[in-house]
Amino acid sequence: MATESKPPFPPFTWETAQQKVKTAQAAWNTKDPELVQFAYTPDSIWRNRDTFLQGRQEIVKFLSKKWANEGEYRLRKELFAVTANKIAVQFWYEWRDEAGQWWRTYGLEDWTFADNGLMRKRQMSGNDVKIAEEARWFRDGVDVDSVEIAERDW
Repeated sequence: MATESKPPFPPFTWETAQQKVKTAQAAWNTKDPELVQFAYTPDSIWRNRDTFLQGRQEIVKFLSKKWANEGEYRLRKELFAVTANKIAVQFWYEWRDEAGQWWRTYGLEDWTFADNGLMRKRQMSGNDVKIAEEARWFRDGVDVDSVEIAERDW
């Protein structure tokens, strides 16, 4: 079972935190809750907007429902700040609801890590904004990291 260490380990530098952020981005973009859960400690605590979770089973259940409802989900995470065992991330993701409406979610995450490199706490705040299909940034075939995100686009 994948409960062992996940490098890089705290204390983080800007470079190792950047690596951790992009590894998380890649995992979340798989939309595979069974894979994603192993980045977190078995008793990890989450706040995702107004939802509070604890433990991998709840994470898997939450992410399974999330990605079943958020079609064509594509995410980008960027390092915002770092300390020895904490990382702050800004993120943007786009998704389409069951009615075909496109959305962009903007937000911030606060991550705290155990010494073994697994995340023990994740807090997320985000806002959903309706967008037109032609306003999408993260289209098929586009590398999410190649999209220039200007402040005027927020």
